[in-house]
Amino acid sequence: MNKAAKTQRTPTVEVFNPEGKSPVVILCEHASHAIPERYNGLGLAENDRKSHAAWDPGALPVAQILSAALDAPLVASTVSRLVYDCNRPPEAPSAMPETSELIKVPGNRDLTQAQKDERTQFVYVPFCEAVTQTIASREDQAVIVTVHSFTPIYFGNRRTTEIGILHDSDTRLADAMIAEAGAIKMKVDRNQPYGPDDGVTHSLRLHGISNGIANVMIEVRNDLIDTPDAQRDVAHQLLALLRPALASLEVMNA
Repeated sequence: MNKAAKTQRTPTVEVFNPEGKSPVVILCEHASHAIPERYNGLGLAENDRKSHAAWDPGALPVAQILSAALDAPLVASTVSRLVYDCNRPPEAPSAMPETSELIKVPGNRDLTQAQKDERTQFVYVPFCEAVTQTIASREDQAVIVTVHSFTPIYFGNRRTTEIGILHDSDTRLADAMIAEAGAIKMKVDRNQPYGPDDGVTHSLRLHGISNGIANVMIEVRNDLIDTPDAQRDVAHQLLALLRPALASLEVMNA
C-alpha cells in the first residue's frame, strides 16, 4: 500500500486516513456487500446480496465520520461478510455461513477445506494484517473501536436497542461510554443486541484484548442511519459518548 495516499487499498481491504494521528483505530468489518466475481454471487438473489445479511448498512459512513472527527485511521473490509466475515476466526462456521438469519447461501454450502483456506487468505488475512500494521503505526498506545449496524427486526422480533455498546472481558472503554449515555437522546444498551456469547467479539479479542489494548464494539440500529443526515446525527451522538470516554482513560484529550 502507498503510505502517502489518503486511502490505501488492496483487493479486499481499504484503510482510510492511514496517517491519522489519533491513537484510535476504527474497524468496519462489514462495510461492503460486494462479492468478487470469482464467487459467482454465492448463488444469491440480487435482493439477498444487498440485504443486511451481506453487510452492515450505514456502518461505513458512520465510521468515516468518526474517522474524520477523531483524525483516526479506519480499516474496512471491501468484501461481503457472506464471502468471509472478518469478525470471525477461520474455524467458526459463521465465518462463511451456509445460512444467515432466513437467507440460505448456496455458494457457502459444502465448502472444501481448500476453498475455505482460499477465502481466509484472500479476505481475512489481509484485513488482519492491515489492522496489525495500523495499530503498530500509532505513536501512542492504540485504542480499537469497531463500528457495526444491526437490523431492527430479527427473526420476526423487533429490537428496541438503538445503540449497543459491546465488550468482552475488557470493559474499560465500554464502561466509560455507557457512563455518558444520559448525555444523548438515543437508547443505549450494554451487550445488545449481541454479546460475547454470540461470537461477535472476535476482533476485540484478537486485536485488542490479546494486546492489552482498550477496545469497544459499537452497534447502531440500521434504520437510524439510512440517510446521510441520519448518519451524521448518530455519529455526533457517538462522539458525545466516545470523546469523554477516551479522555477518562487518558487516551486522548477531547
